[in-house]
Amino acid sequence: MSNENSLVIHLLDKEYRVACPAGEQDNLLAAARHLDDQMRKVRDANVIGLERIAIMTALNMSHELLRARQSVSQDSEGEARVQALLGRLEEEIQAFEDARRRL
Repeated sequence: MSNENSLVIHLLDKEYRVACPAGEQDNLLAAARHLDDQMRKVRDANVIGLERIAIMTALNMSHELLRARQSVSQDSEGEARVQALLGRLEEEIQAFEDARRRL
């Protein structure tokens, strides 16, 4: 792995060199800090062993990701319903105005 395409991150006081595309260093460092914080929370909850800490952290983060995706999906569905209702309302207003003009 070339040094110009890699970055050193720290997780639970251990150092890891990982590949990193150009221009993504800041994002990778932020992700590593977030992962380190989450792993420390799991470890502080008396989970013992690096593998168990990593698995519990991955499960927690996967759960958060799935909840966030579900929330976005529900927001999109809700917006589609609102747009459909607005369309129906506009049609009714137009029909009312057309009927009023005919009188």
